[in-house]
Amino acid sequence: MKKQFSKTIILSAVLAAFAFGSIASAASAKRLYMTCSACHGKDGKTPLMPAYPKIAGQNKGYVLQQIKDIMTGVRANGQSVAMKGVLVTPDGKPRFSDEDLELLADYVSKMAP
Repeated sequence: MKKQFSKTIILSAVLAAFAFGSIASAASAKRLYMTCSACHGKDGKTPLMPAYPKIAGQNKGYVLQQIKDIMTGVRANGQSVAMKGVLVTPDGKPRFSDEDLELLADYVSKMAP
């Protein structure tokens, strides 16, 4: 009986940690998106200017690749210049971790298009 109780407590702790991690990740992603909302809109589909893309519901892999291309300079059109300043420091160092970028891309992909 005592062994079963211990297993139940351990399982509950693991599940709680997993749930908390998911909640924390969602909150982090939402915070990260606040920077994007200045140009792409709070909902990802009402951009500040017509030239800025609607990104809500966009494929996660596509969003992530676009961010990386902007960071490295592979994508360097007019709109991306401003975005690069948000993503990297003046000396070219990333402002966000790979995990942050994954969270952000996932968040954008789950926004209602």
